[in-house]
Amino acid sequence: MHGTDPVTLRKSESTGELLPARKTKVGTCYSDVSELMGYSNEAAPTLCYCRVSSHDQKPDLDRQQELLEAYCSIEGWRTQVIRKNA
Repeated sequence: MHGTDPVTLRKSESTGELLPARKTKVGTCYSDVSELMGYSNEAAPTLCYCRVSSHDQKPDLDRQQELLEAYCSIEGWRTQVIRKNA
């Protein structure tokens, strides 16, 4: 939905095709990303974010990723790894 024209979103709302999760008093609409992507809360992946400041810290980035994946595994969360190398 990123990059979708607001007019298209309003049309989808008026037809009932896409209903916002909440709407502010001034009309700003907020959608539930897991609903838009077709995930139930249980099936939605947990996204983890790691970063380092320089290429020299690449080993730190690897450790961060390992720690986050281990934590998610302990919690029983399904993870999705999206990685751009440092």
